[in-house]
Amino acid sequence: MGIFDWKHWAVLLVVVVLVFGTKKLKNLGSDLGESIKGFRKAMNTDEGADNATAQAAPEKREQPLDAQQPHTIDAQAQKVEEPARKD
Repeated sequence: MGIFDWKHWAVLLVVVVLVFGTKKLKNLGSDLGESIKGFRKAMNTDEGADNATAQAAPEKREQPLDAQQPHTIDAQAQKVEEPARKD
């Protein structure tokens, strides 16, 4: 008699159907399926594009790496207090 008992799952399913309704649950299932298909399609097209750019990338490097991208400095400004003068 744990959380995996079939009776608990049946009661939970009935509550979910009562709260959301069958129409919303059907739409949720189809939306989830479409998003998974889109994700798989994007992963397959990205792999093909990555292979093409990986092969072409060494040929494009005619300039040194320093000349290809501008340099940026990432820093955080801090307030420095000067010691009080004794005049």
